Amino acid sequence: MPSKRTARIGALTVAAVCSTVSAVVLTAPAHADTVRIHDIQGTTRVSPYAGRQVTDVAGVVTGVRTYGSSKGFWIQDPTPDADPATSEGVFVFTSSTPKVAAGDSVTVSGTVSEFVPGGAATGNQSVTEITKPVVTVLSSGNPVPAATVINRRSVPDAYTPAGDTAASGSVNALTLEPKKYALDYYESLEGMNVQVADTRVVTATDPYSELWVTVKPHEHAGRRGGTVYGAYTSQNTGRLQIQSLGATADFPAANVGDELAGTTEGPLDFNQFGGYALVASRLGTLDKGGLQRETTRRQSRGELAVATYNVENLDPGDGTFAAHAAAIVNNLQSPDIVSLEEIQDNNGATDDGTVAADQTVNKLIDAIVAAGGPKYEWRSIDPVNDQDGGEPGGNIRQVFLFNPQRVSFTDRAGGDSTTAVGVTKVHGTARLTASPGRIDPGNTAWTSSRKPLAGEFVFRGRTVFVIANHFASKGGDQGLTAQYQPPVRSSETQRHLQATAENTFVNQILKAQKDADVIALGDLNDFEFSDTAKILEGHGELWSAIKSLPKSERYTYDYQGNEQVLDQILVSPSIRRDCDLDYDSVHVNSEFSDQISDHDPQVLRFRP
Repeated sequence: MPSKRTARIGALTVAAVCSTVSAVVLTAPAHADTVRIHDIQGTTRVSPYAGRQVTDVAGVVTGVRTYGSSKGFWIQDPTPDADPATSEGVFVFTSSTPKVAAGDSVTVSGTVSEFVPGGAATGNQSVTEITKPVVTVLSSGNPVPAATVINRRSVPDAYTPAGDTAASGSVNALTLEPKKYALDYYESLEGMNVQVADTRVVTATDPYSELWVTVKPHEHAGRRGGTVYGAYTSQNTGRLQIQSLGATADFPAANVGDELAGTTEGPLDFNQFGGYALVASRLGTLDKGGLQRETTRRQSRGELAVATYNVENLDPGDGTFAAHAAAIVNNLQSPDIVSLEEIQDNNGATDDGTVAADQTVNKLIDAIVAAGGPKYEWRSIDPVNDQDGGEPGGNIRQVFLFNPQRVSFTDRAGGDSTTAVGVTKVHGTARLTASPGRIDPGNTAWTSSRKPLAGEFVFRGRTVFVIANHFASKGGDQGLTAQYQPPVRSSETQRHLQATAENTFVNQILKAQKDADVIALGDLNDFEFSDTAKILEGHGELWSAIKSLPKSERYTYDYQGNEQVLDQILVSPSIRRDCDLDYDSVHVNSEFSDQISDHDPQVLRFRP
């Protein structure tokens, strides 16, 4: 995926642009003696009053948002109706700092609007709002309506209804069934004051003062406190994002496995960064769980240790070199071969035609030596400027590090950014026509994406073919909370083409040498159960070794409350048959608020 930080900055820009609600044609006003908040919300996701003016809608202010591009406040009717499908709360979008306070009894006149966070192209659900408001404060200091309790018993186990095929798969017009589906349940509470209690953190605090908890602690529980996403149909209904109406400085720095003890309470919002979010007016107390960064074991003398590590847009100006080096030396125990992803060029995001990355790589190698590790050597191929995607100007690429005291690299001339590496058969063994070389770089499968880097290594006299990957990101996919169910995963089309091209190349190696040791590894930007992985595995040419782990340990990335696999190491049959194959997903980043990358590195040990 693109860096969560990079994606979020871009999305925030979109949010600022999209915050102004589109103009609508007004009809005759709907008066307060007939229109209450639950009438506005209705029994579907879209208000029956959308585009209409309403007058003197009554409610008590439950929360005030004074920051960001979506300033406003929430009101709730203290006298609910008997229909569980209709929310009693609604957001009032003011655009400027509101002049109300929690506990104010108000009437609001304005236009009902359906605002889609991030814009309609995202496929997100909409938020029912009252816009262009005229607000009258009737009294202050009133009790805020009691919070609805969200817990494991209230949230259904089924995630969502199937979308209406006549509406392109949208669920917007379907009548809510809050006792049957989790997304319907949360939608029936949109804008209302809600609370959770004693909830475990399943995604650490991010730079935007957000975290995720679960109200279902036993739902697909990970070994270290998270919630594991193991199938497209296992979305994990207990996940809920937590934000705060308070000062950013007061937001807790939580790691996975910590607990928000006591009550966390506030309005239930919907945003483009994960869907439903409890925007807390009262936060629980952080109870630290004491999670520690993992350390893998050191490879034995006869084992080859191969690792993959996405170092998240590393360039010479970053301050994370010492931390990355410490992770490689101490937590990964200095693997013999390391495939690095997201190594940027020598001046990072400055887009001036620079493509060389020797300063970036050598700075990391020097930091590894300073941390007590080996003096790695390295191989890579510079990309064509601005052709491989990622942060503009950064020219990210994959790089091989290898410890020359343990393994040698077979250099074979001819590899460059545009020449395709091939496979020949020499004396009964497979050989690359160039080492390092890039796989099929002219194939449109790699447009604006990183081309795979292939190289030959020799360990204790045995050749090992290693292919370093960074497949196309998931950018553009609809979220799990999208109005379209199931969500459209448009980005996987390119990854399927990439997996097909790489599987074809691996087949060429295995046809030349049936028992060749082949490793394809890196940030595949897709799950171990995905079609991308299945295409890459083919008919047994490769196998994703993370599947050797228990399901509770299969994750390399933590996104919106779901621990999931994006980074993989796939092996050919000769390696898979090795009874001593040992795989470890080393959790040093994804579960922690002070992460230096959003990915966890992976290590494979085997005996060639």
